[in-house]
Amino acid sequence: MEGALAFQTVMIVVVAAFCGAVPITSPSQEELAKAQEYLSQFFSDVGVTAPKTVRRSSLDSFDDTLRRMQEFFGLDVTGHLDSGTMKVMSQPRCGFTDAARYSHFAGQPKWEKSVVTYRIVNYTPDLSHEEVDSAIAKALKIYSDVIPLTFKKIPSGTADIMISFKSGDHGDFAAFDGVSGVLAHAFSPGEGHGGDTHFDEDETWTLTSAGSNLFLVAAHEFGHAMGMAHSQVETALMYPLYTYENTDGYKLPDDDKQGVQAIYGIRPTTPPTEETTLQPTKRPEPKPEPEPDPEPTPDPEPLPDRCSRDLVFDAATSIGRGLYFFKDGYFWKKSSSWDGITMKQIQSVWPEISHVDAAYEYKNTVVVFEGDHYWRISGNAVLAGYPKPLRDFGFPPCVKKIDAAVHEPFTDKTLFFVKREIWRYNERRERMYSSYPRYIKVEVPGITRVDAVFENEGYLYFSYGSTQIEYDYTRRRTIRTLSNSDWMDCE
Repeated sequence: MEGALAFQTVMIVVVAAFCGAVPITSPSQEELAKAQEYLSQFFSDVGVTAPKTVRRSSLDSFDDTLRRMQEFFGLDVTGHLDSGTMKVMSQPRCGFTDAARYSHFAGQPKWEKSVVTYRIVNYTPDLSHEEVDSAIAKALKIYSDVIPLTFKKIPSGTADIMISFKSGDHGDFAAFDGVSGVLAHAFSPGEGHGGDTHFDEDETWTLTSAGSNLFLVAAHEFGHAMGMAHSQVETALMYPLYTYENTDGYKLPDDDKQGVQAIYGIRPTTPPTEETTLQPTKRPEPKPEPEPDPEPTPDPEPLPDRCSRDLVFDAATSIGRGLYFFKDGYFWKKSSSWDGITMKQIQSVWPEISHVDAAYEYKNTVVVFEGDHYWRISGNAVLAGYPKPLRDFGFPPCVKKIDAAVHEPFTDKTLFFVKREIWRYNERRERMYSSYPRYIKVEVPGITRVDAVFENEGYLYFSYGSTQIEYDYTRRRTIRTLSNSDWMDCE
């Protein structure tokens, strides 16, 4: 890509006023090293040399940069490494250099096209697909409203902006750090990874003030994907610290608007035509009403590709003698007898259910979860009295969705997976074990997150992303690593 490729991060920071900060009279070498690293990363283009010992003659460059940092955050500008300054340095924050007013990346990279494509590669389980689609489209629209770019969503292939939800080390040398801290990052415009935007799946994504608001974080990250760096204006969208504000009718703030228009120009309005500006010399004859244009037929959503190397299951379970794999409103059935793989829409079999987050088989019924409720089904019939709320299982109100579930036949217990935690349920007594939840990695060594899980021939199969682990649950050990598509009878 042309120019320097830079990625951006935006994080939750609790902003407080630090008055009367207490100076650190004798900073430790560890404190000096941390301060040096912080100032070098965020407030200097060439790095800051911290003193090996606290001597006045060696503190000049360090102190000057420290004052810049204190001024940026509204602290007392002392040039001393006081407790208030150290407290700010210890807060999670954005990973790019801070700037004054709006700013652009070095070389001012931009999209040299009028139509920029984007693709949502995978979805967070915290929101429905429709909610994610809407939040992403709305976040891009605040830019297309003011600059001459149009954003087009594509269902497959490589887009200019590839959007995904990932956790931990995800292959771009900018690993996410778990809950809180880093929320997301994006690359500046260009080839390859240019414009790509990643959201930390370990966060709780919402459309409200709770958790991390997907629209606000996406709007900030897309500013970086347009070529914008950070602003020191606290009311700007590109200010490096995340704060929530009402998103109803949200418009791009003036500072951000000026910055992005400095790159792309102003979106033109349609000029008046000669026909609308000249006064007619005589009263025109009325024209017949034009025939209304036919309603465009929307392009059908592509069917899930069972042989894709990137196949991610929404859920999986055994039902009778077959295995069922759920994906985007559809399911594949793999029979124990050789009938090949059959695919159906979920609602064609169970009309009440449109999407499956998790499912498990217990005795002669299957429990199916969607959002904060569940059904019990037998064959093609949903049992009477359903859906019911998750709290019936004993989950607290904070659990809004189940990632995966399986009934483990050797212990005769049902396991539920919610983010990084595991819950254990006694089907006979119909209650949750009091010693749960526990961390998955403690209860099931070698497993940390689960998208889907099922039991087959004595083993549990844990899927996360496109990868799957064959697991001996009684011995708590991994047998082998597979791909989800290995079950799909692909060449």
